Amino acid sequence: MREIYDLATNTITSRFIEYGGSPDFKTQIRECYPYVLKRVDREAERLDSRTSFGFCHELGLFGSTFTRPDLFADYYRRQIELLLSHHGGTVEVGVSEIGVPAHFAFRGDIAEHTRTMSPEKVYGIRHFFDVPDLAFIDDSIVDGTHHYMDNPIQPLSLFSAPRVDYSLHRLKHYSGTEPSHFQPFVLFTNYGFYIDEFIRLGHELMSKNGKGKDSRYTAFVEPGNRITWNANHSDRPVEGELPPRMPQMPAYHLKTADNMGITLVNIGVGPSNAKTITDHIAVLRPHCWLMVGHCAGLRNTQRLGDYVLAHAYLREDNVLDNHLPTHVPIPAIAEVQTALEEAVDKVTGLADFERKRLLRTGTVATVDDRNWETNDYRVLMEKFTHSRAIALDMESATIAANGYRYRVPYGTLLCVSDKPLHGELKLPGMADHFYRERVNQHLQIGIMTMELLRERGPSRLHSRKLRTFAEPAFR
Repeated sequence: MREIYDLATNTITSRFIEYGGSPDFKTQIRECYPYVLKRVDREAERLDSRTSFGFCHELGLFGSTFTRPDLFADYYRRQIELLLSHHGGTVEVGVSEIGVPAHFAFRGDIAEHTRTMSPEKVYGIRHFFDVPDLAFIDDSIVDGTHHYMDNPIQPLSLFSAPRVDYSLHRLKHYSGTEPSHFQPFVLFTNYGFYIDEFIRLGHELMSKNGKGKDSRYTAFVEPGNRITWNANHSDRPVEGELPPRMPQMPAYHLKTADNMGITLVNIGVGPSNAKTITDHIAVLRPHCWLMVGHCAGLRNTQRLGDYVLAHAYLREDNVLDNHLPTHVPIPAIAEVQTALEEAVDKVTGLADFERKRLLRTGTVATVDDRNWETNDYRVLMEKFTHSRAIALDMESATIAANGYRYRVPYGTLLCVSDKPLHGELKLPGMADHFYRERVNQHLQIGIMTMELLRERGPSRLHSRKLRTFAEPAFR
């Protein structure tokens, strides 16, 4: 796969540079993605009933196109090993008929090579090179709209190679860091206070002695691909510089040598951002993602600073309705829920019934209207009465629903920052004390949850409840 991919992209990039400097370029250049094909002529052997991926659901031909074997080598190797262990035989690797777009052949930004081109030259790219084609950049396999009967080859993967490449480029744009820095345990937040604390913690873990001495984290990466190495493990100087202007959804990464670290993304406010970033991170096949942010408490017994552990979601975010109807239930993932509760116990020192003083479980309502408080009060109360919702935000249900959709284990732990139904509005200056007291503890719980899940093993996380009847073999 690597040989085929490298030959294709090296040819495209070198000829593209030649195209930019030549007024007489006449050659059409077409290089294609590698594919993997598996003929399944016997049922899976020695299949553990607890297994949720790594096998084909029926006999026949299965195949997909793949990209960036340098980035996904360990993932591809593991998935192919499972496929062969379950079905025996061999896999075929070859050159597909899907062309690599010139825009995706460059690891960096193709704009670096088009800035000096005339508008006519830029427009002419499509006549000599493949360009991104939306016919191959969709989520039809993910959403179950892929027409298997129209193709004798069923998919091995949830995503085609162009769909993956598209997201890898968008990730760099939105997060300000290379996709290679993303870790498989991802935290999302909707407040900059969590970012400030994560940055402080990241630099502390990289410092000589102190927390860094016993830390398994080897590097801390910030937007601009600014890398600070753990001084106890490496003498390498800081690499890169922070950008003069932060990207839309900046990402920060605590990396480990075995690529089992933690990423934190500031998604800002709103379901649109939440959908956008999870659409792209999903191609990296993370082991888990969690929302750790602020919310409005809906019950009079809640206090500012209390925690909310979502067991269910009232979906009024609307951004996923065309992909995942609102009548589809979004189940809680037991392994994530228990890890969150254990982390709360360890960080707060509370447990069992005492934990209920600080933590409430129930339904979280997610809406797309930031000024929801100004809607008809009677309508609001009726809705919350029917749903039994205990908290409201603008991102949690979106992240959970997209986790369900992309087969990525998910969870939500929120912190109550205001109670609009009970006269405690989020106004300037009202929450300063709350922020100082709770943000550090809340982030600690999120990080500890990920570390607990990592210790227990990712294979226990990937639940069968997220898989469909005719599921691709690759996780």
